[in-house]
Amino acid sequence: MSDRDDEVLRTLLVDDEPLAVERMQVLCAELDQLQVVGTASDGEAALRLADKLKPDLLLLDMTMPGMDGLGVARELGKKANPPAVIFVTAHEDFAVEAFDLEAVDYVLKPVATERLVRAIDRAINRRDRTSASQGEWLTEFWVPHRSELLRIDAAQVGRIDAERDYVRLHVGEHSYLLLQTIAGLEGRLDPAQFIRIHRSTILRRDRIRGLRHEGLGVWSAELDNGETLRIGRTYLRKVKAMAGR
Repeated sequence: MSDRDDEVLRTLLVDDEPLAVERMQVLCAELDQLQVVGTASDGEAALRLADKLKPDLLLLDMTMPGMDGLGVARELGKKANPPAVIFVTAHEDFAVEAFDLEAVDYVLKPVATERLVRAIDRAINRRDRTSASQGEWLTEFWVPHRSELLRIDAAQVGRIDAERDYVRLHVGEHSYLLLQTIAGLEGRLDPAQFIRIHRSTILRRDRIRGLRHEGLGVWSAELDNGETLRIGRTYLRKVKAMAGR
């Protein structure tokens, strides 16, 4: 297979409006990265065709009779190797739910070519990262922000806090929620750069200015901004080992 073939995403269009499907077919025909392999007008048909055609990508409408786009994405997510999903919709209200289902992007109608190109590039980048060696550490995060995905360099993240099934990434004065458990994320972060100090907290190692003994076996980490954070007993030995203790 040529490098060019590797860059092409086999794409299934899903929309209950014939004119919308026709417009997407025209847009897709102008993009070398896409090959439209089929169309569906409802959620059930989309799932049947996805099983048969094995597309790399769905351009998926949100509101359809019967099973809606969220339902389709949810069912696809249960499969071993699900296709990427880009929602293409006239509704702004479902962006958070879409990104919770790990959608690549959320594109509002009417779709501009440049906006679709950005979404396709993200789908290709995600496929490339997924295909890469599982031994590689995370170097970036893609987080939902309003109706888009925002790329954050892992080196910019100073602190990660657990919030139930989410983690909050702290980047300077800003923070972003990501659907990921802190335990699952810990194993994908470079231990030379990050260290877990508590069941709810991961820090960049270079943010730790020092360690403070509070008495009775309790220790805290002093951060470069003057803040102090309690070190969990389970993680104390590893943190002290970082300091050569």
